[in-house]
Amino acid sequence: MSGWTHTHRWSMRWLVPVGVVAVWVLVMLLDPLPLQMARNGLFDQLQRWQPRPYSPAPVRIIDIDDESLKRLGQWPWPRTRIAELTTRLQAAQPASIVFDVLFAEPDRTSPKAMLKLWPATPALRQQLQALPDHDAVFARAVASGPVVLGFAVERREQPGVLPGLKARYVATGEPAQPYVPAFSGAINPLPELAAAASGLGAIAFLPDADGVVRRVPLLLRVGDTLVPSLTAEALRVAQGAKNFSTQTVAQAGVGLAELRIGRQTVPTTPQGEVWVHYSEPVAQRSIPAWRVWAGEVSASELAGHILLVGSSAQGLLDLRFSPLGVVVPGVEVHAQALEQLLTGGGLVYPAWAQTLALLLALLGGLLGGLLVGFIALSYGAALSLTALATLLLALGALVAYAFSHQGVLIDAVAPGMTVVFSYVFSSVVHHVQSEQRQRWIRQAFSRYVSPNLVTYLIKQPGALELGGRRQDCSFVFTDLTGFTSWLEQMDPQQAVRLLNDYLDGMIAIAFQHEATLDRIVGDALVLMFSAPVLQTDHPRRALNCAWEMHRFSTAYVARLAAQNVPFGLTRIGVHSGEVIVGNVGGKTLFDYRALGDPINTAARLESANKQFGTLVCVSKAILRCCPEWPARPIGQVLLQGKTQPIEVFEPLAPEQAGDVAYAQAFELMRQQSPQALQVFSELATRRPTDPLVALHLGRLRAGQVGDLLVLSSK
Repeated sequence: MSGWTHTHRWSMRWLVPVGVVAVWVLVMLLDPLPLQMARNGLFDQLQRWQPRPYSPAPVRIIDIDDESLKRLGQWPWPRTRIAELTTRLQAAQPASIVFDVLFAEPDRTSPKAMLKLWPATPALRQQLQALPDHDAVFARAVASGPVVLGFAVERREQPGVLPGLKARYVATGEPAQPYVPAFSGAINPLPELAAAASGLGAIAFLPDADGVVRRVPLLLRVGDTLVPSLTAEALRVAQGAKNFSTQTVAQAGVGLAELRIGRQTVPTTPQGEVWVHYSEPVAQRSIPAWRVWAGEVSASELAGHILLVGSSAQGLLDLRFSPLGVVVPGVEVHAQALEQLLTGGGLVYPAWAQTLALLLALLGGLLGGLLVGFIALSYGAALSLTALATLLLALGALVAYAFSHQGVLIDAVAPGMTVVFSYVFSSVVHHVQSEQRQRWIRQAFSRYVSPNLVTYLIKQPGALELGGRRQDCSFVFTDLTGFTSWLEQMDPQQAVRLLNDYLDGMIAIAFQHEATLDRIVGDALVLMFSAPVLQTDHPRRALNCAWEMHRFSTAYVARLAAQNVPFGLTRIGVHSGEVIVGNVGGKTLFDYRALGDPINTAARLESANKQFGTLVCVSKAILRCCPEWPARPIGQVLLQGKTQPIEVFEPLAPEQAGDVAYAQAFELMRQQSPQALQVFSELATRRPTDPLVALHLGRLRAGQVGDLLVLSSK
């Protein structure tokens, strides 16, 4: 059995980490949403620790902020005002002007539109109809320079309208369409505006489940048609380029590797996105629109720049959550993505990053997890926790180095969780095995030492010190009558079996009453109450325990007698008093026991049963705490070797009302009344087998008066 247990424990040491690794590899392959969110949380934390340092780039936001709305009027502005803003920006010769605004509906402030609402005379109506349409004015301004307009994409069951195309697509390898985000249709700018624009790009962010925008798509698919995002189209128009060139990973079915926009090569995710390494907000990135309108912005501040026209106004609600834990305008996301593309750097989560994370999980789990798990199962918590911390720190250092020096995102969540869970489950197994071992040791130890003493020492190991303390305790001594002669006549195997059955029953009763088994001497038991655990009712516990033992032993003898098997009766002595309790012995071996006269007295009371003819003797010290317990007085007993007598009693069954006749006879004897002899003689006639009646009748006939009994032997 022990060999199997040892082998089983070793197999568990290997199976637990291996099982944890297998589960986590499966979880990584399935990539559930909680794992994605944990991974994204790690990437966000890296950005918070080390945001991208802002370096000046030819990108500016023309911000329709709250102050611009206050100065130039509420949104939407008339298209003539937007046309004038566009013309002023074009005058500075920017690389491109990009509107992060959707112009999908006609301007409601145009003269023709207003005629539908205003009552006007025919002359006034003729004059208004002669005025230019605001959208036409804006279209002429758009056509005058490199302007990119945005369109919205949508997902519907029915196919929607396709956006207009301003660029060509060249594919190297597989077509890009199966890998980029797909939509069914588009909400386009007004046809005359779309026709006049140099570029059209999708105003689309694809935030993660937590609403944070971490990636900006460069390509999307509407139906089967590839379309650029607003960011990608802004960069293409700024270069005056015509083509987008896609290149997929050499391995089929993986996705895109990079996108070439004019002269700019952009590494992308397999889905054609770029991870944005956000910088903290800086004032020089934005120029309020009202300053352009007021002529406070010099042409040198705008020349050759990509100008993104968008809004940070709270009321227009174009706000996004960033990984830095702040809310930013949507136009700033475009701006930060363009800055990153133009200045280099940025973040990369390449196709091989998932493979690397899987390998790290396998290696970290199988090597690290097995190492940590093995240490957790085999050694102390401090060493296994140190190994766990070392592995996690090494993994964290790898991730931090890749992020800081290479701009590469490495998923450390799954590998880290593999090691952590391997440690946790291995620690649980180690704890369970330790508990099993402790339980086995406790059970085995309890076969040699009293269970309540074992429990006490486990809870209070400081008690394992030499020394003792004074306290009141109660003691029960038991012994079998004629044990030596019975043992000589009995077959050894049968004698041991009968004695073990008897001791099993007696000890079980002792433990039910939470007694401490002081020792077993052959057939004799020594029980102690109120040590090591304090029991305020220890005299009552001792008397209850003694009486149940008396009943058990009497029934045990009767059962064996019915089978014609002889077995001796049990004599019991019970006493209480102050003793010294503690550990005695040397440094090598402890013996927890009590020292003092009350122990010897309890032993003498057990032995006195032989002279009294009784089976149970208890002292006044016990009955004083159990006044309701019926008992017969035996007398003032002077035990051998003692100088002071003690009152001794024979307890009766708790359900009895007492022995009135005996009590009256005993009181006469105690008072040394001449009638005592006659009363005991009459009582003996009625009770020829009563041992106490016979004892006192014999004493009275021998001329002994009073209730003092002097015992000449133990």
